[in-house]
Amino acid sequence: MAKKWLSVKLIIIAIGLILAILLGICLGSVPISLSEIMESLTTSEYTVKKAIILDIRLPRVWMAVLVGANLSASGALLQAVMRNPLADPGITGVSAGASLVAIIILLLFPTYVVLVPIGAFIGGMIACGIVYILAWKNGQIEPIRIVLAGVAVNAILGGATGLLSLLNSDKIQGVMLWTNGSLAKVSWPDIKIMTIYTIIGILLALVCIRIANVLQLGDDVAKNLGYNVNRTRIFISVVAVFLAGISVAFVGIIGFVGLVVPHIVRLLFGSDYKWLLPVSMLMGGAVLVAADTLARMIAAPIELPVGTMMAMLGGPFFLYLLRRGNRR
Repeated sequence: MAKKWLSVKLIIIAIGLILAILLGICLGSVPISLSEIMESLTTSEYTVKKAIILDIRLPRVWMAVLVGANLSASGALLQAVMRNPLADPGITGVSAGASLVAIIILLLFPTYVVLVPIGAFIGGMIACGIVYILAWKNGQIEPIRIVLAGVAVNAILGGATGLLSLLNSDKIQGVMLWTNGSLAKVSWPDIKIMTIYTIIGILLALVCIRIANVLQLGDDVAKNLGYNVNRTRIFISVVAVFLAGISVAFVGIIGFVGLVVPHIVRLLFGSDYKWLLPVSMLMGGAVLVAADTLARMIAAPIELPVGTMMAMLGGPFFLYLLRRGNRR
């Protein structure tokens, strides 16, 4: 009966993702009905609405689904590795590290823009490694030290990003939307590359399901089951940073997705990563598509960056989750 109820909730979330995608395509400065979408996709005539659907909204929505899935999976994996429900790409400094290296490439070496995804991954790994080292004490990771180390690393990397922006103020306008997390300039070539990276990252994440469950039982249990805890943590961390790094490389810093979504999924499905990880991906895609659609509508005709919208929505909701947890 319990599994049947979980399946029902999974179906509801999948339907929510589909509805979010449809609304993301329909809503905007130019409203488009479902019948007009079907007509535009089936006709050979290249109308204005067909151009809006195919060249603007569809790639934007698709990218939101991919990035939402990546960030949610990354947050869930980091929470398993660091044994801290507050761990996510933003708090652990992964996003800040990826952002700094990507901005360095975009501002100082624009001819090497093709290296942004690799640079973002390396920057995220370095930041995550620093937090990991700072949180390590007496042969194990202390959850509270992760938060403190993450705050410190984020502050340092944020200061470096600000300094770099000031020194290159004549060029910063070109990456301003990117630094705030935006899907406004997504193109089909970006989608093709991002889809390949996402497939690789999700397959690696699914491999981590069993070992993530084992890590939740504690280091001693994991060792007794024959796992090398440190190697396991490093492997999962690399996968999590890869998922977050490629997302930052294409759309900039979008916070709270990897923090809030796994929390919601835990409330609905429990802590078993067989459910937690796949459902977090689905819900993460739905949440980011919905947030981007709202960002386009709330101050129309001005479009807010989706990173700003997620901060406005995710921050209060996370405080609500903390408050609810304290009451328990």
